[in-house]
Amino acid sequence: MAANFWASSHCKKLLDQEEVSQVLPADQERGFTPEDVKLIKIQFSSYIKSLGGHAKVRQRVIATAIAYFRRVYTRKSFSEYDPYLVAPTCLYLASKAEESTVQAKLLVFYMKKIPTDDKAHRYDIKDVLEMEMRLLEALDYYLVIYHPYRPLVQLLQDAGLTDITPCTWSLVNDTYRTDLILIYPPFMIALACIYIASVIKEKDTRLWFEELRVDMNVIKNIAMEILDFYDNYRQIPEDRINQALSKLPQRS
Repeated sequence: MAANFWASSHCKKLLDQEEVSQVLPADQERGFTPEDVKLIKIQFSSYIKSLGGHAKVRQRVIATAIAYFRRVYTRKSFSEYDPYLVAPTCLYLASKAEESTVQAKLLVFYMKKIPTDDKAHRYDIKDVLEMEMRLLEALDYYLVIYHPYRPLVQLLQDAGLTDITPCTWSLVNDTYRTDLILIYPPFMIALACIYIASVIKEKDTRLWFEELRVDMNVIKNIAMEILDFYDNYRQIPEDRINQALSKLPQRS
């Protein structure tokens, strides 16, 4: 594992917004729009969180799994890689990468317990293990993910803002329903969450941010992305989700 973020494969694999938002040709042929892709990613990020909760894995494992899921679909289409199988396999792979291994048979058991499209219930242990190999290749075997949680704690202590930890922690959790982890360094995401929380809690952090000498335009851009999620995607009508999911290939 790299000693720090800047020397890590995660840093080297950061993407531009355009790379993350693109609709791959195979999905375009099936009529997927950028909005469809965003909705499916949000839906399966929630599915991974639910599956991880049933399996009682750490939040870090869930966050890593979601990062894998979102990274895979910058390179592979929904038409080629079924998200109903990719999502639990990402959780399985993340549990091993984060040294909190969950047995594949346990994940398959919970896959059959969580209400989803019937397609999710057709997969078994063999399918998960085969998809694991395909995901490793799709990820170029780069499995180290740095998250905003550690820098968040350190930054809150530095700013003397530990009293807003619950609010900022919740904000960081919700960033995993966006693609921010693929685009920005984790400490910048943490700072954006502190920026939002300080406004909500009416904390004056202007001087502290000035002393950090970070690019506030970037911080504000990340904050705007988070607020856009809350405004437009926190509660998504079921028909919008179903319309996007209906474009996935039907498998026997």
